[in-house]
Amino acid sequence: MKRALPSLFVSQVAFALLLAAALLLAAPPPEKEQVLEIDPALTEVEFTLSDILHTVHGKFQLKRGAMRLDPTAGTASGELVVDAASGISGNKARDRRMRDDILEAGKFPEIVFRPDRIIGKLAENGPSKIELHGTFMIHGSAHELLLPLEVQAGNGQYKAATEFDIPYVKWGMKNPSTLFLRVSDRVKIHIQTVAHPEKPPLSQLR
Repeated sequence: MKRALPSLFVSQVAFALLLAAALLLAAPPPEKEQVLEIDPALTEVEFTLSDILHTVHGKFQLKRGAMRLDPTAGTASGELVVDAASGISGNKARDRRMRDDILEAGKFPEIVFRPDRIIGKLAENGPSKIELHGTFMIHGSAHELLLPLEVQAGNGQYKAATEFDIPYVKWGMKNPSTLFLRVSDRVKIHIQTVAHPEKPPLSQLR
């Protein structure tokens, strides 16, 4: 004959099960993975290079961009690709030297950032600050880079801005300084862009 369990033990087990269920229900749902398409037409890639007399401003053209962000796992993938030959600063001779002698765009036509990790939470609405860690490819070499981003979400899109320095001389590119003109060995990059959630295939909409 089986012995009945003490009622106190049964009550404790029931209480523990109820408590576990309550904790599971109260826990926030996992953040969903986000797949974003970067709009080249709404992206500005600007650079600033200083010398002893003045500051040079210019811009590059984004060719394409897409990212997959998983805030729960903290992972990221995708790429942003800039046309290395598209740099303009308002001076044709300077731009030609930048393209042919410094970036060597004929050999290395693309400048690419590939994220691998996201730090922080990307809000679906309103402002948020995140960081993207990844690999920055330029002039045939890969460099670790951490991008700080300020993001404003709303109306089905994300507006993002980031600013960072590239130590281009340290990374193996020529310094355009001459005997009479001294140029900084670092260039500042400022990016503003707009991203949209990736649209599902037509087969999923039917």
